[in-house]
Amino acid sequence: MSHLHSEPSRDAAESVESVESVESVDVTIVGAGPVGLTLANQLGLCGIRTLLVEAGDQLIDYPRGVGMDDESLRAFQQISLVDEIRRHTIPNQIMRFVNGSGTLLAELDPRTDEFGWPRRNGFIQPLVDAELLKGARRFGTVEVRFGHRMEGFAERADGVDVDLTGPGGSPLTVRSRYLVGADGGRSQTRKLLGLPFEGRTEPSRWLVVDLRNDPLGSPNAYMGCDPSRPYVSIGLPHGIRRFEFMLRPEEDETFVEDDTQLHRMLAPLIPDPARADIIRRRAYTHSSRVAGTFRKGRIMVAGDAAHLMPVWQGQGFNSGIRDAVNLGWKLACVLHGGASERLLDSYDTERRPHAAAMVDLSDKVGRVISPTNRWLAGARDAVLRGLGAVPAAKDYVTQMKFKPMPFYETGAVVHPTALARNAAPCVGRLFIQPEVTTLDGAQPLLDEVIGPWFTVLAWNNNPLSLLDDEARETWRRLGARFVEARPMEQLHWEGPIEQLDAEGLDVVGDHTGRLKAWFDRRPESFVVLRPDRFVAGAALAQQASALTRRLAEALHLIPGGFDVPRPVLPVALTADGVRTPVV
Repeated sequence: MSHLHSEPSRDAAESVESVESVESVDVTIVGAGPVGLTLANQLGLCGIRTLLVEAGDQLIDYPRGVGMDDESLRAFQQISLVDEIRRHTIPNQIMRFVNGSGTLLAELDPRTDEFGWPRRNGFIQPLVDAELLKGARRFGTVEVRFGHRMEGFAERADGVDVDLTGPGGSPLTVRSRYLVGADGGRSQTRKLLGLPFEGRTEPSRWLVVDLRNDPLGSPNAYMGCDPSRPYVSIGLPHGIRRFEFMLRPEEDETFVEDDTQLHRMLAPLIPDPARADIIRRRAYTHSSRVAGTFRKGRIMVAGDAAHLMPVWQGQGFNSGIRDAVNLGWKLACVLHGGASERLLDSYDTERRPHAAAMVDLSDKVGRVISPTNRWLAGARDAVLRGLGAVPAAKDYVTQMKFKPMPFYETGAVVHPTALARNAAPCVGRLFIQPEVTTLDGAQPLLDEVIGPWFTVLAWNNNPLSLLDDEARETWRRLGARFVEARPMEQLHWEGPIEQLDAEGLDVVGDHTGRLKAWFDRRPESFVVLRPDRFVAGAALAQQASALTRRLAEALHLIPGGFDVPRPVLPVALTADGVRTPVV
């Protein structure tokens, strides 16, 4: 392994005398699930030396997540894997709630694409994980090792010694500046840290079954609110269908493996249960838990290691991806010397409250689906049908306006003062991603222009001209991109393209009108976007430099710190348009 190298100091070598070797990296990630793999891609994009270890010999292939939202697709767009991942999705998947007789009670069919992608997408997690693994292997600074179990760790003043057991029981210690546990609901990292995992686990169990040659073929998802046996039926890509059934207390593991019993459960839902082509089946329970903190010193937990939630809104997977995206750029900023370690405090401050809100939402939806008391189920049906008769209430449900979108009230953000607050606050929220027109006439999504790092963006103003020398240098040292958004009519108004390039400015035209509409709703015309596309701060044009100084404090930027390189993906296009890693 060429890029993970042995550089132990004398005291480190003495502390691991019985170990074969000591290797040195910036970040060790435990767990090669979607969260660990996404984080590895994020760090690889930023040139961070990363070791991802997984106890298993290969990626997990048993049934897991099936719902992906627009935020996750935007995250995969950032690491240039969205096209590969979308091959394993069904976009705009409708979720229909039906009662025991098949009557429609409610429907979730959000058609917004404010972040550039469909809000609801069915997907197959093992195939998506495989694409993320391929993506991580594009980077010369990232290594993935299967068959390596973490046995323990010891935090030092400037790092963490991570003890691993490799194939055949060979011991290895990795000296890492930071450790991230993305090792699932039974997280060894969380347990060794002694973090509380507060919440509860439901007593009821569910059987999940994946079938080939989808016997129904419907592209959508059905939540069967049937008091005799609540169930779920979901159409997935590549001709796969998932069923989930609530198990009764007396239905043990023998029942789970009995084909005859499975056929009886399937009989009301498919024409010929005996011909069902079973891929796999697995029993599981629903847990609703959140770790007491997501960061303790140089060690962090993410994904299921940090929070567990029922499957009803498909937010376990998506919440984990949010963790990875939030944490990745902060680690990169600190490790490149652009910010102090205090920036990492905002990972817990920002992510834990929202994860808890998603757990609460999942619990509430579960209570709608799973009543087995017929009187209670009947009352629920009446309430849902009543809501459907009220246009405003129906729209609220159908467009999923009940979903708590991430909003960071504190952390690596600067909110306007009380006097400057307005009816459409934007700070701490995701920025939109419409299509834009570039100077050469292309019409990509916004993130394709502004890139995967910090962006200083102004409406109808050159942001460079709004900043004083100190503020301009702050953003340049951080590797930010400067972008001016204009009405299409003024796209080519100012000077030749060469002059704009020399100034380090990107100009985009708002051919959809969505950017203007966004700025219409608020007084601020100058915004700073974080790498995770959240608005870090917003201000009037003349307040751009003052906002920069406030943000430098909130982001814990190091005055006169190192120049932070802008992330660049190590891929090239061959003559036939195939992307290949740059060696």
